[in-house]
Amino acid sequence: MVESKNGDIFYIYTGTHIKLQASVNTCTYTMAMDQIAHRFIQVSGLNLHVAEIGSESSPAVIFLHGFPEIWYTWRHQMIAVADAGFRAIAPDFRGYGLSDSPAEPEKATFTDLINDTASILDSLAVSKAFVIGKDFGAIVAYPFALQHPHKVAGIVTLGLPFMPPGAFTHQFVLPEGFYPRRWQEPGRAEADFGRFDVKSVVRNIYILFSQSELQIANENQEIMDLVKPSTPLPSWFTEEDLETYAGLYEKSGFRTALQVPYRTMDMVGSEVEDPKVEIPTTVIMGEEDYVLKIPGMGDYIRNGEVKKYVPNQETIYVPRGSHFLPEQFPEKVNQLILNFIHRNKHLAVV
Repeated sequence: MVESKNGDIFYIYTGTHIKLQASVNTCTYTMAMDQIAHRFIQVSGLNLHVAEIGSESSPAVIFLHGFPEIWYTWRHQMIAVADAGFRAIAPDFRGYGLSDSPAEPEKATFTDLINDTASILDSLAVSKAFVIGKDFGAIVAYPFALQHPHKVAGIVTLGLPFMPPGAFTHQFVLPEGFYPRRWQEPGRAEADFGRFDVKSVVRNIYILFSQSELQIANENQEIMDLVKPSTPLPSWFTEEDLETYAGLYEKSGFRTALQVPYRTMDMVGSEVEDPKVEIPTTVIMGEEDYVLKIPGMGDYIRNGEVKKYVPNQETIYVPRGSHFLPEQFPEKVNQLILNFIHRNKHLAVV
C-alpha cells in the first residue's frame, strides 16, 4: 500500500510476487515486486510519485518513461540495476501514473518535466546519475543533461535519439494522419479515446506502437479505428500488465499525456542554443521500431548526423525489436544498460 501526502491511498503491490516472462532464452523467472519502494516528493506544489530500489549509497540510475508508459515500464530494469549494485529511481512524470496532475494540464511543457527531474534528484540527495530515457523520456533526458551537466554521468535512450533543434517542425516531417499529428489537434484524441474505456485505449496503443509500420489513419478514420477488436496483445505483454497500466491511467487520465509530448512537439530541440552533449551516450533501437520509418529519422541515426549533437554516442540495434524494448526483451535491455553504466561507472559521483 502507498499513501500520498494528500491522503489518497493507492494499492500497488502488497507483498505479492508477479511472475514475469523473460523473452531472452524463453526463461521464466519470479521477481518480488514488493522490493520496490514507493514515495511521493513534493515539487512545485505537486506530489510526484517515485519508485526506487537499491542502496541510497550506491551510484544512481534514473529511468524516464514515455507514453503510454509509467514507472512500471522499467520494472525489469530497476531490479536488474539494483541487483548489480546501483540505485534505481523511476518517477511518474507529472500527470502520469500516481503523480499529481498540474492544475492546468494544457499549459504543461517539456521544461516542466526537465525541472521536475532535477528537483527529484535534489530531493533524493542524488548529486549525479545515469539517465535512461524511453520514447519521449529521451526528449527529457538530453536537454536535462544540457541544462544540468553536473548531474548526469551518461545517457541511454531507447526508441528515440537526440532530437535536434526544429526536430518536428523542419527535420522530421510527420505524415498526415500519423498519430502524433492527429493527437496534436485539441479535442480530437479526447473524442477518439472517449468512445472506449481506458483499458481498451491502452490496449490499442500498445498494439499499434508494437508494429513496424507507421500508424496512419485515413481522412475519415480515427487512430483507435486502426486496431481490430480481435487483434491480440503482443506476446510479451500480459493481461496483468494491461490491468496495471489501465488502472493508473484511469486515475491520471490522458490530459497531461496528450499535452506532453504531443501538443508541445513544436518546441522540441529549442531548450538550448547550439546543443552538444559531450558525455557518453548510447541509443538502443529495435530493428522493427516504427520510429525508424518516420521520414528522415532512420537516416539521421544511421548516417551519423546525430553525432553532430552527441559525438560520443554508440548506436545499438536489437533484432526483431519493437518500440517497447524494455518489456519485449528485458534481459537484453538489462545487459545493454548494465554494460553502459559499468563501463562509465567512474563518471558517477555518489
